[in-house]
Amino acid sequence: MYELIIKPFAEEDIKDAANWYNGKREGLGNEFLLALEATINAIQRNPNNYQVVYKGLKRALTVRFPYGIFFTVEKDTIYVLAIMHTSRSPKIWKKRK
Repeated sequence: MYELIIKPFAEEDIKDAANWYNGKREGLGNEFLLALEATINAIQRNPNNYQVVYKGLKRALTVRFPYGIFFTVEKDTIYVLAIMHTSRSPKIWKKRK
């Protein structure tokens, strides 16, 4: 299995999104985190299942929540660079290489 490293910007993305969902309904942020964890586990098992969306950057979409996980693969390590709502501008995650 691949090693997975979540970069600090992506960690902030996770916290912000979970807090936003918890503000909408108590416990919804935890449901978001579970959906995110399931997608990250799928990425870790087989990162080659996901298409390149920009200069070597791949994207996996979460189930139920409209979020993309943007990552790169270098040898046996996956680097998660951003976790963004799908309606946000791609300019944000394109700068995080």
